[in-house]
Amino acid sequence: MRELTYFVAVSTDGFIAGPSDEFDRFLVDGDHAAGIWHRYRGTAPTELAEAAGLAVDDGPFDTVLMGWNTYAVGLPALPNPYRHLRQIVFTREHEAPQGAEGVEFTDRDPVEVVRELKAEDGAGIWLCGGGGLAAALADEIDRLALKLNPVLFGDGVRLFGDLPYRPTALRPLAITPYESGVVLAEYTRG
Repeated sequence: MRELTYFVAVSTDGFIAGPSDEFDRFLVDGDHAAGIWHRYRGTAPTELAEAAGLAVDDGPFDTVLMGWNTYAVGLPALPNPYRHLRQIVFTREHEAPQGAEGVEFTDRDPVEVVRELKAEDGAGIWLCGGGGLAAALADEIDRLALKLNPVLFGDGVRLFGDLPYRPTALRPLAITPYESGVVLAEYTRG
């Protein structure tokens, strides 16, 4: 069975974006970049990876899931951001923009969609954001891979949106600190 991995950059205080969806304070350069790319190859938009000379094949995922706000970060320049992956965007209010051929837009229940995807053959499924979608899929997430950044946001989009209080045990798989201050923290369900 395929696994769902929530792989995302997060501030030390638990935000994946600022109050106006800012994410420019996350470190993209530094000694962490190569190590994390090696482990999670294929998790950059296709066009950006190609421009940087990074291979997108043979990564751990063949499918990426996004909420509309995460997807919209690249618009209008990147309406088909991860051409090398199957892309599914969850939205109840938006239509596919011009140039989004190959991107699936759905208003279906995310849990139902993920359970169907897990039953299919293939590589891993990557949840790349956002916090509200992560909250809806919290019970379906098999792995959590956090690029913990040494920055405090104070407010913004929470890692798991407005997930109600319900402690869930996670088991650490690997904790990799880098000189840049970024820590890759990987967990699985306890």
